[in-house]
Amino acid sequence: MKIGIIGAGRLGICFALLLDRGGYSVIASDIRSNYISGLQRREISTNEPGVADMLRECSINFTTDTRRVIQESDVIYVMVATPSRADGSYDISAVERVVADVAECDFDTTGKILVIGCTTNPGDCQAIQDQLRSKGLHVLYNPEFIAQGSILRDLQHADMVLIGGEDQSVMDQYQQVYYKIQPSMRPNVRTMSLTAAELVKIATNCFLTTKISYANMLGEVLIRSGLRDDVDRALAAVGADSRVGGKYMRYGFGYGGPCLPRDNRAFAHCARRVGLDFPLGTIVDEFNRDHTDFLVQDLLEQNAANVPYWMPSLTYKPRTDIVEESQQLAVCEGLLAAGCCVYVQEDDLLPAATRDGLLRQWGTNIQFTTREELARRGIETFYITL
Repeated sequence: MKIGIIGAGRLGICFALLLDRGGYSVIASDIRSNYISGLQRREISTNEPGVADMLRECSINFTTDTRRVIQESDVIYVMVATPSRADGSYDISAVERVVADVAECDFDTTGKILVIGCTTNPGDCQAIQDQLRSKGLHVLYNPEFIAQGSILRDLQHADMVLIGGEDQSVMDQYQQVYYKIQPSMRPNVRTMSLTAAELVKIATNCFLTTKISYANMLGEVLIRSGLRDDVDRALAAVGADSRVGGKYMRYGFGYGGPCLPRDNRAFAHCARRVGLDFPLGTIVDEFNRDHTDFLVQDLLEQNAANVPYWMPSLTYKPRTDIVEESQQLAVCEGLLAAGCCVYVQEDDLLPAATRDGLLRQWGTNIQFTTREELARRGIETFYITL
């Protein structure tokens, strides 16, 4: 079986590398010619652990020719960007361009499997299947549940493999791929219709945003009740109930990054499309934004000595370069707006544009350094540990 990947970005390259290691013949494409040239030389700039090493050892064929990927592959993954629109829905224009390429093919595509691996709106994949039915392709929806900074590990140890499709026999055939990707465990495969799978992807992340916000809400109540020292114990006790579970049940920064915030809004949009007005997604989103203000005010109140603050990271999670909807960055900016001085751990992963923008706006009130340097200079700081 030959497998093609259209969209060799953060997720696509990791998926391609694991397929290659699993013994499949893999061809991967991307529209960025300079990026593909680097991959052909087995060079990549990434902070994903293990990717650079696996790339040097792989036998993947990299190209900018989408048509070639479609023609040469039995299974074709589409892992392109689907950014959010203002109304919360996903812009699938990049997916539609791939679908158009498939529809225009003058070679036989009968029996090929087109797998949509990026997040789409409920109903999109069914529309794609209907559009390509005359081409003899099977369309599947197979999104991944991963976190930036641990993509390879998350793919190999996924809690669930979600597959949506029309033909159960095709889904059964396709899921064998995961026995190669997850050699140390039996994949927990869940199959269903295309639209139901699209809903499950969004709903799962929406539940996580709700749980994160619930933990932070309880933390806020405890802190305002004078029970700051009991926050961790109280949340651990709630999470000890098997009906709740301990994952994500801790107080700290709110959710951010490229997935959870937009999936939360997408679920609310999906509900509105079918005539339902669910306030939960909107309330969670509003609470997450308000939590930033709570954290800033709480940090100001705790810092009685009025010493500078120390932040170990501004990205939405450590060891990534993503500041999209980062509450860490928002808290830093809130403290700076209050007239505070903030020291930030020197971090090569922090985007230069973010760093330069902060320095331009706040001048010497924000400095990038190390704790060792501060100790050498005898500077006392309020260490933000959340």
